[in-house]
Amino acid sequence: MARALISAPAKARRGAVIEIRTLISHVMESGFRFTTRGEPVARDIITAFTATYNGEEIFRARLHPAIAANPFIAFHTVASESGTIELRWTGDNGFAATERVRIIVE
Repeated sequence: MARALISAPAKARRGAVIEIRTLISHVMESGFRFTTRGEPVARDIITAFTATYNGEEIFRARLHPAIAANPFIAFHTVASESGTIELRWTGDNGFAATERVRIIVE
């Protein structure tokens, strides 16, 4: 199971631009390396990241083998209403992780 760190404001003024920052721990393997016996090491990367705000998609990224291990992603959105921001990472070998943060808009 991957561990995710999320930085998002707990409260914001309506209409304010807020920043969401995420860091997820994941051992990324590009699939381009070989073992000492010459066998390829299987690719194991996070391939997609999506963020939704009260069920509406606000950010999406497709990731490729050149992405670093423990990818850091930051994006901005407008605080329109109180609710939940859901962050979802998916990848090779059935990898999936979902985290949620609540935001109160005043």
